[in-house]
Amino acid sequence: MTENQKLLWSKIQDIELDDIDSDFNFTNRLARENGWTTEFSLRAIEEYKKFIFLICISEQLLTPSDQVDQVWHLHLLYTYSYWVDMCKETLNRDIHHGPTKGGQQEKDKYQNFYSDTKKLYQVVFNEICPEDIWPSSEIRFGEINFTRVNRHRNWIFPKIKIKKR
Repeated sequence: MTENQKLLWSKIQDIELDDIDSDFNFTNRLARENGWTTEFSLRAIEEYKKFIFLICISEQLLTPSDQVDQVWHLHLLYTYSYWVDMCKETLNRDIHHGPTKGGQQEKDKYQNFYSDTKKLYQVVFNEICPEDIWPSSEIRFGEINFTRVNRHRNWIFPKIKIKKR
């Protein structure tokens, strides 16, 4: 990293998403809404910060993992934290979130962006992305059939895989 990049990375790491005066903070909400542990949520937040850093230093378009994207979606709901604290005061630029338009061409494009993101991650951070937060492209783009479910009214059981004979 250049000296400017090191300074930017330090500033991004210092962004605090949790309001210490809140009984139900960002990390708690992220964990609850995704069925994650607090520890996993904290790791996902760290990976989100790495992704934001990569966006800032890259000339190419990048795509997050679904886990990182969940952090990003929630952060966007905290509008002051996202647009003022992070974009305006920390990054000095706006970072917009754009969804796919659908179709095979878009799928191919985003798979390429995702692959490029993971390669850049390895170069910049000198480590491989954690697989549980940055899964393979097959998993990232194959497991996209999500539905919001109220876990107080519904039980959730994983599907049993049946081997074909």
